[in-house]
Amino acid sequence: MSDAPPSRSSKTEDKRGFLQKLAEMLHPGPDSKDELIETLVEAQDNDVIGAQSREMLEGVIRMADMTAGDVMVAAPRMDVINIEAPFDELLHLVIDTAHSRFPVYEREKENILGILMAKDLLKLQRAPELNIRALLRPAVFVPESKGLNDLLREFRGNRNHLAIVIDEFGRVAGLITIEDVLEQIVGEIEDEFDIAEDEGDIFGLSDRTYRVSGDTSIERVNESFAVALPESDFETIGGLVAHEMGHVPKRGESLVLAGLRFVVLHTKGGAVRWFKVSPDGL
Repeated sequence: MSDAPPSRSSKTEDKRGFLQKLAEMLHPGPDSKDELIETLVEAQDNDVIGAQSREMLEGVIRMADMTAGDVMVAAPRMDVINIEAPFDELLHLVIDTAHSRFPVYEREKENILGILMAKDLLKLQRAPELNIRALLRPAVFVPESKGLNDLLREFRGNRNHLAIVIDEFGRVAGLITIEDVLEQIVGEIEDEFDIAEDEGDIFGLSDRTYRVSGDTSIERVNESFAVALPESDFETIGGLVAHEMGHVPKRGESLVLAGLRFVVLHTKGGAVRWFKVSPDGL
């Protein structure tokens, strides 16, 4: 008795498998991340995908090898709250930094008690008798070696937007937010301090001071304030102030140049985003 002939479906499957193998022999797929990125560049050149899509896909690919320690805000640059600080001090910190979440510590900055939501300060204002400890939310701790893919998955799963990064010795190394992770894919995310270039970069405030973008050219600052800032190799006021300070400026630091006091209001990515500027002595 002869074997039954193969069905039409099995023939189709065999044929499809052969064609697939033939295509792979003629056009082998990328076998490394670098080759995959080169393939994406070729796809953009051939108008298969757009430039923005290519950049996002590249970000996803590169993020697979990145850890929390690669993109965290280092501990010295963290904006944290002392649980013993008075309400007015807390309020000024929230206004100056424009963050929505703050790690809260007691006695030592290594001793993180929890996370305070900026919006919860309204509860303290309405009911000063409330204990700030009751408003704290649990802090999430992750090791520096935590992969960004896994961290993003956890952020989405537990709805936390901030994690404290711990080094191998159990010390606080920094913090990382969901925004820091997403920026590896989509590029820098604008926040409430970011303003388009054509909307200006120097703004007058009600207290006769000014808010000045760190990207403002030195020439524009000289013209606007009728001063003569020292000549240097830097084009922006942020670069000049950092050079004069001799280190990366931190929020709250100030420097007097050409009769103007520059107070650091907001930093991001190691650069000053905004200064508060006033005549020295005002």
